Amino acid sequence: MILINLLPHREVARKKRQDAFNVSLAVSALLGGLISGVIFLWYQGQIDNQQSQNLMLENEIKLLDGQIKDIAGLESEIAALRARQQAVENLQADRNLPVHLLTELVNQLPDGVYINSMKQDNQAVQIQGVAQSSERVSELLRNLSSNTPWFSKPELVDIVAGNITLGARDQRRVANFRVRVQLVRSSEMLKSTQSPGAIPVATVPVKK
Repeated sequence: MILINLLPHREVARKKRQDAFNVSLAVSALLGGLISGVIFLWYQGQIDNQQSQNLMLENEIKLLDGQIKDIAGLESEIAALRARQQAVENLQADRNLPVHLLTELVNQLPDGVYINSMKQDNQAVQIQGVAQSSERVSELLRNLSSNTPWFSKPELVDIVAGNITLGARDQRRVANFRVRVQLVRSSEMLKSTQSPGAIPVATVPVKK
């Protein structure tokens, strides 16, 4: 017997292909969703891991900031203690400064130079006196500059010619001067090194 298929086979074949395409599309969508989910979970895990590391780093930074503040506070306290210690040492050293001042002035005062007054302000000393000539004042400056470690930076403030009466008919010309010099503390004097050569001081002209 010969069988004849009267059904529309082309429609059936097309339907089968459509069904196969729909199944493959669904499988692809499911597979793509699965892969996307796995990728999303992996990235989310990486993000969570990085966020936890960032949080740990922030906590460590806060801890270090606190330690830095503590160290800065300790350094300030140490600096204040050192400043107070230095102030106490300076006070102890300054107790003998008047003795060194008078002793060194006596030793460094040239002949023909006389002191009328002397004023000390911290380490600065201003000397006012009379000299037989401006050359004597220059010699005093040289002595204060190079012959003693207790004085530094001698400076001539001014020098003015004048007259002094020694008798009824005896008048002599003199040089009235003012000199400023820095008195060196004991601690500074021990640290400093004296220069090998004396610093020359030029002859000072007298104002008339």
